[in-house]
Amino acid sequence: MKDLLRLRTSLTEEIERVLNEQIKMEADASAMYLSMSAWCDRNGFDFSAGYFKEQSDEEREHMLRLFKYVSDMGGRAVSPDVTNIQIEFESLRSVFEQALQQEIAVTQSFNRMADRCQKSKDYVTFTFLQWFLKEQIEEEYVARRALELFEVIGEEGTGLYEIDKRVPKIKYEDTY
Repeated sequence: MKDLLRLRTSLTEEIERVLNEQIKMEADASAMYLSMSAWCDRNGFDFSAGYFKEQSDEEREHMLRLFKYVSDMGGRAVSPDVTNIQIEFESLRSVFEQALQQEIAVTQSFNRMADRCQKSKDYVTFTFLQWFLKEQIEEEYVARRALELFEVIGEEGTGLYEIDKRVPKIKYEDTY
């Protein structure tokens, strides 16, 4: 029966597995960003709270895009459990440090998936992943620039307020 079901999809078991792992990673990222948003809101960083809420929505959209792809290809998309999401953070800076680390981890995960797709000659999935890889350029850029505000503006006096105000204004310009 397992072999018969495998005929219904062009995804190999390995590719289906890594896509489902990425679905979970995106779900976890969405929940983490929502937690960061709540922390920022509780601590008076309204602009950052809004920014992280938008990030949470984007990560959920990425999860759903992956989920639909697996389903559309005849695979079995798995709705992930999301547990043990951090709810307290040391500081606003630590929130942004963690956000950047999370985006770098997501980029690395997509790179590993693309590599596996090439090795298994799954060029359809490899092509599908290109959108995500391009998206990660923007995600890392914005997270990095937000973190750089702490160095440029500083955290003393009204520094945190100024940083908070500027976070939603950071945009990635894909001019090339």
